[in-house]
Amino acid sequence: MPADLLLAIDQGTTSTRAIAFDLGLRPVAAASVPVATIHPRPGWVEADPDAILQSVVDSVAVVLAEVGGPGRIAAAGLANQGETVIAWDAEGGGALSPAVVWQCRRSLPVVERMRAAGLEPQIRARTGLPLDPYYSAGKMTWLLEEVPSVADAAARSTLRMGTVDAWITARLGGPPRTDPSTASRTQLFDLASRRWDPDLLSWFGVPVDVLPAIGASAGDLGKLSHERWSGSLPLAALACDQQAALAGHGAFEPGSMKATYGTGVFALANLGQRSSGAVSADVETSFAWSLPDGSAPLVAQAGFLTAGAFIDWLRDDLGLVSSPVELAKLASGASASATVRVLPALSGLTGPWWRPDAHAVVAGLTAATGRGELARAVLDGIANGVADAVDAIEALLPSRPACLRVDGGLTSNDYLMQRQADVLGIDIGIASVEESTALGIAALAGIGVGAVSREAVAAANPIRTVISPALGEAARQDERRSWRRFVSVAIQL
Repeated sequence: MPADLLLAIDQGTTSTRAIAFDLGLRPVAAASVPVATIHPRPGWVEADPDAILQSVVDSVAVVLAEVGGPGRIAAAGLANQGETVIAWDAEGGGALSPAVVWQCRRSLPVVERMRAAGLEPQIRARTGLPLDPYYSAGKMTWLLEEVPSVADAAARSTLRMGTVDAWITARLGGPPRTDPSTASRTQLFDLASRRWDPDLLSWFGVPVDVLPAIGASAGDLGKLSHERWSGSLPLAALACDQQAALAGHGAFEPGSMKATYGTGVFALANLGQRSSGAVSADVETSFAWSLPDGSAPLVAQAGFLTAGAFIDWLRDDLGLVSSPVELAKLASGASASATVRVLPALSGLTGPWWRPDAHAVVAGLTAATGRGELARAVLDGIANGVADAVDAIEALLPSRPACLRVDGGLTSNDYLMQRQADVLGIDIGIASVEESTALGIAALAGIGVGAVSREAVAAANPIRTVISPALGEAARQDERRSWRRFVSVAIQL
C-alpha cells in the first residue's frame, strides 16, 4: 500500500487521540484513550507517566490496525500538553516520579523564592513568560529538590527530564526531543538565542544535560516505533498542543487568532517574525513553530486554566450535573437576574491577572439560587475569563478581529458560545474540525515532508457556524466592569 496518510498524535491532559488524515487533511480513522489525572493534595495535579505512554501506544495501534499498518503513514506528528514535566532514569528508562501536570501549583514556593531574589524581570525579558508555577522550570526545580530518586539520578548523571514530547520520543525508540514551541513554554529557553539559557538553568538549578535536544517543529525528526505497531513511523512534526491548534486553524499569517476550549481555554495570536522577548506584561510570549522554510513566528497567549476541568469537577466530585449538556440546559433556563457569581479558578489565574494563588469562588447566593442559576454563573464565569484573555491579546494586534475562531469540546455548548460572543462583542466562528490540535499537528507533519501546503490547512477547516453578539455594547461594558470588580475582590480571598 502507498504511504498516503498523515498520523496525528494529540497527547492531551485527559486523553490521547490518534487520528489518521489523508493528504487532503480529511480524517479517515481515529481512536481515543483516556488518561487519568490525580489530585493528591489541594493544588497538586499528577499523572502516571507510563499511563501517558501507554495511551499513545494504544491509540496509535488502533488507528494503524484500521488503516492497514505503519506502511500507510507518510508522516506522523506529535502534539503534547505543554508544560507538564516528567523525570526518568536514562539507564533503566523508568519514570522517577509521577508526571507533574501543567495545572499543578506545587512549585509556587520555588517561584516565590525566585521572585524574592529579584529574578523575575530578567526571566521575563529572556523567556517572554512571567514567574508562575504554570511553567516547567519551577516544576523541575521542585522535583530536584523534593524527590530523592530524582536527586539521586542527577548525582549519578543518569537523570533525564523534559516535557511529554521528550518522554514519548525517548521511550519510543529515539533520543528525547523537543521543539521551540514547547521549549519556549519551559522558562529555560531564551527566545533570542533559541537555546537552553545558561543563566536560566543556573537560577532554576537544572543541569543542561538532563534536557532534550531542541530541533525544528517540522521536518525529518527520526522515527517512533513500538512492538505493537509492527513497524516504525516517520516522525515529521513536534509541537505544543496550543500552537498545533493554531496551525489547525490555518493561522499562519500575523494577526490571526484562535481559542481552544478544553480542560482550560487558551487563546493564541500569531505575532509574526518580530523581535524576541516579552511583548506585554499581561500575556505570554512563545514560539509558534519552526518550519523548514525558516519561518519561526512568535505567538501571544493567554488562557483560563479551568473550563472543562471545572465542569468535570461539578459532575464527578459534586454531582451537580450529569453531563455538560445538562449544564447548558440548566443555564439556559435560569433567571438572568440572579446575583450569583462564580470564579472557576481551581488552578489559579494566569494572564492578565497572574494570581497562581487564586481559588475558585462562589458569591451572591440567595435562597432563590438553584442549580440553574449556579450553572449559568459557572458558564458566565468561563466566558468572562476567556474574554479577559482575549482582550489582553487583542491589545497587541493592529486591529480588533471581527471574529474569534474557536474549537474544542466546549464549543458544542450553545449557551457558552452565545455568552462568549456577548461578552466579547464580536462574532464567534466555530471551526468545522473540533479536533484542531490533531489537524494542526498532522498539517505540520505534512508540511515537514512537503506533502501539504499552508493554504490547504485553512481550506480543510472552514468556519461552520457563526454566533453573533445579542447583547448591546453598553450592557456588555457594564457586565465586563462588574466582572472585573468581582475578580479583583475574589482573588483576595
